[in-house]
Amino acid sequence: MTRFIAAVVAAVLAGSSAAAYGAPAIAADAVRNKQWHLKYLKVEEAHRSSTGKGITVAVIDSGVAGHPDLAGSVLDGTDFVKRGADGRTDRSGHGTGMAGLIAAHGNGNNGALGIAPDAKVLPIRVLDRGRRNAEVGPAIDYAVKKGAKVINLSLGGSIDPATLSAVEEAKAADVVIIASAGNKPAEFDVIAPAFLKDIVAVGATNRSGEKADVSVSGAALDLMAPGEDIESTDAGGGYRVGTGTSDAAAIVSGAAALIRSKYPDMSAPEVVARLESTATDKGAPGVDKDYGHGVLNLVAALSDSPGSGPAPSAAPSASASSTPTVAPTVAAPPDNELAGSTTPLIVGGIAAVVVLLGGLVGAFLLVRRRSGSSG
Repeated sequence: MTRFIAAVVAAVLAGSSAAAYGAPAIAADAVRNKQWHLKYLKVEEAHRSSTGKGITVAVIDSGVAGHPDLAGSVLDGTDFVKRGADGRTDRSGHGTGMAGLIAAHGNGNNGALGIAPDAKVLPIRVLDRGRRNAEVGPAIDYAVKKGAKVINLSLGGSIDPATLSAVEEAKAADVVIIASAGNKPAEFDVIAPAFLKDIVAVGATNRSGEKADVSVSGAALDLMAPGEDIESTDAGGGYRVGTGTSDAAAIVSGAAALIRSKYPDMSAPEVVARLESTATDKGAPGVDKDYGHGVLNLVAALSDSPGSGPAPSAAPSASASSTPTVAPTVAAPPDNELAGSTTPLIVGGIAAVVVLLGGLVGAFLLVRRRSGSSG
């Protein structure tokens, strides 16, 4: 009886602690079990080669809130929404989710696990709840200045000269930039800034490794990664489930961090080429508009003798007892935006800037129609 009472008291205290932190009343190991993309990508095997140590990944998003699974992994960043803040405010949970997919370390076999659990996250807040001007160009410049070797842009919208210049500066600084390709039905082709030639545009696959219904197609698409029903960290210390190319891009950013950690002398173009050349070909043979170079193959990308390697295996179907999914992961959507779409960034105040830049495609945007790896 004494042991029973002690067990009950311990359980109550644990539940109270979770509630105080804002975590849902679910066991932490249940979170890890629902991260189907970890088994699909053979992350445990990949971590025998690299865990991302020594690499900083900038997450340009809605900020990164405190979370037990990210404790010690989030650096002081910056905030373009609230000047003077450090990027650790996240009112939507989206940026915290992306950070978790990249660098969550959980606690042993419990909690969320990121692709690169020993990497550091540099939070750069450019998004709040709702539609607003977002200083993506200055955010990229800040990430480069602070030494980030990988930049994750799980957002999208229009483009401006400052962003174009910042991408060029990041290229000169040997930084890998990963961005979400865009989500249907709000988008129908690869969006800005992902369609720039020096950014890796990532689409989403489902549990079977096939193109997810939410993922756009387009000639500028580079790579695919899991992006359907993806479990990750949330603001408030809990967990969230997201569907979209935002999640897929964050997973690829984690993969880039693993490669940069294992092969520190490998240049950014070489890292991108490694990700693309080792991807599992899907769809039409070779590079195509639905899968780009193929689906991320983490183990092959980390091999000292990279080849196509064994393809990732399809994940089991979602259980009927799974925790209900919250709103699909989106980048701080305005109230009137369709769920599952990527947040438009109204850079320079008007979305029409994309149209105005249309005549400069050849000189600036360089949308890719590739038959091999990106340039």
